[in-house]
Amino acid sequence: MNLTGNTILITGGGSGIGLALAREFHQRGNQVIIAGRRQSALDAATQAHPNMKSIVLDTADPASIASAAATLTRDFPALNAVLNNAGIMRPENLKSASTADAEATIATNLLGPIRLTAALLPHLLQQPSATILNVSSGLAFVPLAQTPTYSATKAALHSYTQSLRYQLKDTAVQVLEIIPPWVATELMGSVPTDPRAMPLDAFISETMQLLATDAQEITVNHVLFLRNAAKEDEQARFKILNESRPPAE
Repeated sequence: MNLTGNTILITGGGSGIGLALAREFHQRGNQVIIAGRRQSALDAATQAHPNMKSIVLDTADPASIASAAATLTRDFPALNAVLNNAGIMRPENLKSASTADAEATIATNLLGPIRLTAALLPHLLQQPSATILNVSSGLAFVPLAQTPTYSATKAALHSYTQSLRYQLKDTAVQVLEIIPPWVATELMGSVPTDPRAMPLDAFISETMQLLATDAQEITVNHVLFLRNAAKEDEQARFKILNESRPPAE
């Protein structure tokens, strides 16, 4: 991926990995548009970074996606990169009859990227070159039992990304997958202090280095333990991950 001169949309860009990547792309001379549900978080980010733009977008809402896509293609005709990063991660008790958390997770983590990609793909196909980046997770390959639907949506997004890449192989649209490990962010409500969580700045630095290569999957060293599980002993890795991870509060 060319790391400069892009007009890039980053969903979930008001916090965590999304905001950190937005800052990095902004510093490299890209026109960055961050998207998210909270206007206050978007305003704080854009005020701290002149020329960074924002748009309110709820990736769980098809109407919000359609409206945002129309605005983006009108106001940013040079848009040539989309980073599908928005996601939610909630612990679930599968013994409960409620599926509310599961349904919200599927709508945000899986249907959101699919719908946004579909809405923006006609525009991206008109660009001389374009990139779609989907953020999955190491949990796509070895699920964390306390977040079953999150893990499942990331596995599905990985599969979708592979198919999208194949279907677009004869076009100018490049399809990449960023596969984070456990990163120290506020994804589940608080920044983890466990030393096994990869520091955010270290993750961003290594990710940007890998994005500059020809790699289709952006896998920092910290996540290879999970990414390579299918090639080795997946069940053993599942046991290690789930028995060594502290339970959710």
